[in-house]
Amino acid sequence: MMGTQIMFYFLSAVIVIFSLMAVTSLKVMRATIYLLFVLLATGGIYFLINYNFMGGVQLIVYAGGIVALIIFAVMLTHKIGEQIPAPSKFKMITGGLLSLAGAVMTILIIAGHQFNPAESDTGQDVKEIGRQLLNLGEGGYVLPFEVISILLLASMIAAIVVAKRKLTKHN
Repeated sequence: MMGTQIMFYFLSAVIVIFSLMAVTSLKVMRATIYLLFVLLATGGIYFLINYNFMGGVQLIVYAGGIVALIIFAVMLTHKIGEQIPAPSKFKMITGGLLSLAGAVMTILIIAGHQFNPAESDTGQDVKEIGRQLLNLGEGGYVLPFEVISILLLASMIAAIVVAKRKLTKHN
């Protein structure tokens, strides 16, 4: 039990630290690598709480697919080593206030919700997992997969737009 708590705190610290580094980094490639560490640690927390399927999806789709698309888009910009201009003070203050409001809202929602211990599901067979993948109701995975597919589509469109913009500037 103590080892699980230590691992949870370690993964949580990795998520918090690398999230802050990703959004404050002025270099695009470094921000992308920091995002990769956040996504890997999130998958680690899923595995830690015995959500193996979601942990696998997290590693395959997000850490694998999204980061590969982001790095591909970054490589197309030809500005990997250049610094991003620092945001204005107004944007920094606005972003900080919105982040604080989001954190307060999240804490209030979590504090007002009663959590029940999860039951261990070790006896699932392939048919049950298939039903869950196609289920829209409670315990179903259709909505998360649709959201992931929209995110992947948006990333691919963004990569194409970035590549097309560079081509039109050179011509």
